[in-house]
Amino acid sequence: MIAPIKMTPSFRYGAATPWGGTGLRDFGKQIPDERTGESLEISVLPGLESRDAEGKTLTELLAAGGTEMRGSEVGDTFPLLLKFISAADRLSVQVHPDDVYAGIHEGGKLGKTEAWVILKAEPGAEIVYGVRPGVTKEQLRSACAAGGQTLQNCLNTVKVHAGEVYYIPAGMLHALGGGISVAEIQQSSDVTYRFYDWDRVDAAGKSRELHIEKGLDVVCPDLQMKAVTGITERSDSGKVTRYISEPAFTLDEIELTPDGYMVRPADTTRFGILCALSDGQLAYGTHTMDLRKGDSVFIPAAAPELTLEGGLHALLMAPGRK
Repeated sequence: MIAPIKMTPSFRYGAATPWGGTGLRDFGKQIPDERTGESLEISVLPGLESRDAEGKTLTELLAAGGTEMRGSEVGDTFPLLLKFISAADRLSVQVHPDDVYAGIHEGGKLGKTEAWVILKAEPGAEIVYGVRPGVTKEQLRSACAAGGQTLQNCLNTVKVHAGEVYYIPAGMLHALGGGISVAEIQQSSDVTYRFYDWDRVDAAGKSRELHIEKGLDVVCPDLQMKAVTGITERSDSGKVTRYISEPAFTLDEIELTPDGYMVRPADTTRFGILCALSDGQLAYGTHTMDLRKGDSVFIPAAAPELTLEGGLHALLMAPGRK
């Protein structure tokens, strides 16, 4: 048996997230900069690894624990990453490759399919979610060359609200708007191709690098999607909604009543990730782990049966079955 592990995040901030702000404080994060955009909660990305209470990186924990940490059906390449993102300004318009393209062109890295759970959205806040119906790849190429309003006219924008979930498969053009905070579950990859950065420049007048040719290689203009509705099961203890069950990952939302509880059975085939959106408790055997809003917990495959309680509102994620 290996107990669940509460993790401490790494942060992306400053020049790395020019669109960032202070919104991660709403989730209990001690941010390092007034332009902090991301807290990487469960991460093995080099230089951005999450750590346990003793300072060991998740990479070190996985190496020491082997299949008891990952699970019998999870390979040596750790497949997932969980982060909080809080955007004071718009992120770049971007797209991610699939596993095949990233493997060939990005040194064997994973591709990047992801999902956003909207945690906070200011009135009128919106995202770029694909392109407008009928826009072709060649039209995108011409619009990228023209830039500015020409490209913006190709983008499909959607007003978002707290509680919504958006699935973003590899190949889908997207951008998070200002005034939005999300929990993002994604494949463990840092491969991003920027199409457009809203003509943003730094203090020296320099713009960030774009990756238009690679972006055009992988973009799928035909991806026309809406917010995920999910399938909800209700009981006296609360409700559980399955939003995503894809090869990359599964995503459930748990909302318990003050006296309710939910049991997560032991599963030796794959690890899990728990992200607390409110205070609550996680119990196992004779132990209880107090959770605070914003806490993220790695659940080893060799963890025992877990009981979630205390009115907990949380996200529960795991690698998908291929």
